[in-house]
Amino acid sequence: MTSRLVASNLRQHLTKSTHLFRRKLLSTSAAAAAVAEPQDNEDSAGITMKGVKISGRPLYLDVQATSPVDPRVLDAMLPFYLTRFGNPHSRTHFYGWESDDAVEHSRAQVATLIGASPKEIVFTSGATESNNVSIKGVMHFYKDKKRHVITTQTEHKCVLDSCRHLQQEGFDITYLPVETDGLIDLEKLRAAIRPDTGLVSVMAVNNEIGVVQPMEDIGKICKEFNVPFHTDAAQALGKIPVDVDKWNVSLMSLSGHKIYAPKGVGALYLRRRPRIRVEPQMNGGGQERGIRSGTVPTPLVVGMGAACELAMKEMEYDERRISALQERLLNGIREKLDGVVVNGSMERRYSGNLNLSFAYVEGESLLMGLKEVAVSSGSACTSASLEPSYVLRALGVEEDMAHTSIRFGIGRFTTEAEIDRAIELTVQQVEKLREMSPLYEMVKEGINIKDIQWAQH
Repeated sequence: MTSRLVASNLRQHLTKSTHLFRRKLLSTSAAAAAVAEPQDNEDSAGITMKGVKISGRPLYLDVQATSPVDPRVLDAMLPFYLTRFGNPHSRTHFYGWESDDAVEHSRAQVATLIGASPKEIVFTSGATESNNVSIKGVMHFYKDKKRHVITTQTEHKCVLDSCRHLQQEGFDITYLPVETDGLIDLEKLRAAIRPDTGLVSVMAVNNEIGVVQPMEDIGKICKEFNVPFHTDAAQALGKIPVDVDKWNVSLMSLSGHKIYAPKGVGALYLRRRPRIRVEPQMNGGGQERGIRSGTVPTPLVVGMGAACELAMKEMEYDERRISALQERLLNGIREKLDGVVVNGSMERRYSGNLNLSFAYVEGESLLMGLKEVAVSSGSACTSASLEPSYVLRALGVEEDMAHTSIRFGIGRFTTEAEIDRAIELTVQQVEKLREMSPLYEMVKEGINIKDIQWAQH
């Protein structure tokens, strides 16, 4: 009786917390947009973290790094933390059965979003694990006949590092260059395929610059040469239409926390016909068809399934809204600043990712000055590095411009007020830094600084 009373009280408390969280999430954007300029007064209200003081929580425009959990996703997850807490691999009682049913329902939700069968979905901890299983797993399984992998120079770091790991084991890797718009040359891909090519791995939507690769065309080439095709679709899932049959992919890596689901969960699509085989990267109890041993985290998996179902229903609406916000942001900045360059193709890109370079501005100073806006200079996995983005260098962006790039990530909960405030703060900071730049002064005077021969002392 006591345990029932405790559980009931806990559920009531969590229900109230969830409703409060919903209201807070929807009001945070407007509140953040109204944040005033930080004051120099040390006694004024504000937030201090890592030595930086700001007047309130920053505007969040870094959705490519991670997305907030949608309150509706949280609602779906909560019961599996409280009353439905069973291990989905416990086959002898009700608690295990209901968790197992929930996992299988989520598997179907993920599969539906990408046009796959639920039997082709394997749950993992995220896209990084899925990429490792795909690249290392395929090549290790077929190592007696296949010793060559083709990928691109602009892949996510976990793909590039997995390929480097294979190189150390004696495999050959071809890193295809990209054009100045970030897209691969299909003829170069075709020319790179060899009889011993075991895998082609190309990211669907680039995490730094948002360009969308010609997936159907790549898939046709891979099918023509009978080469398995893997794609890191972490930034594509739920944002653009994904169809595993149209793309002819054999393996696809997916992530939960990019589509308003929790962190720590992802999935791997593994084609059954024609069947693709992988060598497991982890040993254990043989869960997930032996490909990914370990207890499946039911609440996280339920969250990912719910997020996929929401994306299925709301993708078109989100795309229209986010496209309008992106246009508002880009036009707002360009109306007030010159020397603003969009990195990557404007025609083939996901609108929620806007990567801009600002001429005659030092990138780290710009990021430090934009503490009221949560943005990044590229991938969250490499954001601590002071080196210019390897993705932008692969596009042929000059080093000084690559150093000034800022990635603005627009998502489901971004508001017009936030966009307007981000424009205001960005313009303010760029103008301030350009005022201190002797190079910008020279350009305004009509001097072509590229023609100057700088003397060394």
